[in-house]
Amino acid sequence: EVQLVQSGGGLVQIGGSLRLSCLASGFTFEDYALAWFRQVPGSGKGREGLASISTKDGQPFYPDSKKGRFTISSDNAKNTVYLQMDSLEPEDTAVYYCAAVRTSGTYYWLLLEYVYDHWGQGTQVTVSS
Repeated sequence: EVQLVQSGGGLVQIGGSLRLSCLASGFTFEDYALAWFRQVPGSGKGREGLASISTKDGQPFYPDSKKGRFTISSDNAKNTVYLQMDSLEPEDTAVYYCAAVRTSGTYYWLLLEYVYDHWGQGTQVTVSS
């Protein structure tokens, strides 16, 4: 059974940093791409893609709007993917999700919600003044 278990998150002040972790199990880690999305509850919007990574070669992908403040990385020995978030702003307040999909035959780098078929439980990040 594929499982993605998230940790990290919480309350942080403006300008602060947080690191989210996503521990994967139930599949061959190097055959998958993992990504981070976020969603603001009640906004009526879908999940926004923040970053993805091919765990086989470590190649990260970011939307242009997220380059610089968000960094995705993977530790294949620990089957874990991380999202380092710096210079956080109130607009970053959301529920953050880890997601996974097989690398082969998918457009995982496009960071589209429907491409990913396994999801973590979500973790709240709140940025306050």
